[in-house]
Amino acid sequence: MLTVAIASGDTASSGQLLASLEQTGLVKSVKQWSVPADKLPESADAFPEVVFLDLARDPEPYFQLGAQIHRTRPACKLVACSSVVPPNHQLLLEAMRSGVQDFLPKPVDPRSLKEILVRFSKDLEGSSDRSSLDRLIVVMGSKGGVGTTTVAVNVGVQLANYARKHVALLDFANPLGNVHLLLDLHPKFTVRDAVDNLDRLDSHFFAGLMTRHKTKLEVLGGATQPEEWQNIPIPSLDRVVNVAQNNFDMVLVDMGSQFSSEWSSILRMARMILIVAEANVPALWTLERRLLALKGFGIELDRARVIINRWHKGDEEVLKGIQKDINRPVFACLPNDFRMASNAINLGTPMHENGNNALGSRYRQIAGQLAGLDVAHPAKKG
Repeated sequence: MLTVAIASGDTASSGQLLASLEQTGLVKSVKQWSVPADKLPESADAFPEVVFLDLARDPEPYFQLGAQIHRTRPACKLVACSSVVPPNHQLLLEAMRSGVQDFLPKPVDPRSLKEILVRFSKDLEGSSDRSSLDRLIVVMGSKGGVGTTTVAVNVGVQLANYARKHVALLDFANPLGNVHLLLDLHPKFTVRDAVDNLDRLDSHFFAGLMTRHKTKLEVLGGATQPEEWQNIPIPSLDRVVNVAQNNFDMVLVDMGSQFSSEWSSILRMARMILIVAEANVPALWTLERRLLALKGFGIELDRARVIINRWHKGDEEVLKGIQKDINRPVFACLPNDFRMASNAINLGTPMHENGNNALGSRYRQIAGQLAGLDVAHPAKKG
């Protein structure tokens, strides 16, 4: 049974929605908020599990309310009810930016309403105390060529294989995604398919877009043509990430080396941002500036973790200098094993199969730390 709220400025419309909700037999309580007069609860715990935004002719106050709810309690499900059918592109974009996950046409169809509530009940089952912020980890490179995708793939494989988590890896690298190459996969669908079908992107549809690797890691393929990104609005990816978080224990996003303010909403959703760098001047110079930019976006730097890839023992002094310059410890160093890394990339074979190697072992330790495991004791098979 779900706790629900209706945010509306039209008593007749909200009354209809209230009656339909009560008739589903799936709601425990329904609060009614007046827009724009009522104030939201101060505590995130006081929020209902689902909020219906009963859009008026001017939807802006409702989207502002939705954005405030999403910031305060990211796990809350937001549904927009609109008489604009189908919703136009601009309305969809504004809705997604505010955290809306589903649209219902008005007058609300009881069958469609019940389907949404059933899906939400399943999504929330067993995770009522777990915020979606616990699930998203963004992997980005301080610059191109530092091995961001290699890190994302091997951390994802270890989370699925060693930590026994249900893991999604979303390939958002621009201009081309390479995740599938490192796993020898041939995805039928990509991020473009997700964005082109936002109007029906729910848990079931999203599951059909994923490609499953033999390690149980699931991948949303990246762009296969550079020009695809011209038709992928970055804000629309928020919705893709939100749906992924409702389906998986952990979600990794490979951002590649791209970086701009357009990505700030996704970065703010992440509980952790892994920044991959190397112990050389260009990579470290851009690393410092990335950290400054994150701070400028309003992101707490405690959520950023620095991973030094292709590390040599001779880099110790440089490593000390890095930590002094960025005023924070390096999260992990991945030893340089060119032959093993090169073979893994060329064969599309992740490094979990060579766990006794120092590099494979280090990926396993990182995954254990991210999953909150005792890294000295592998997770039991279940």
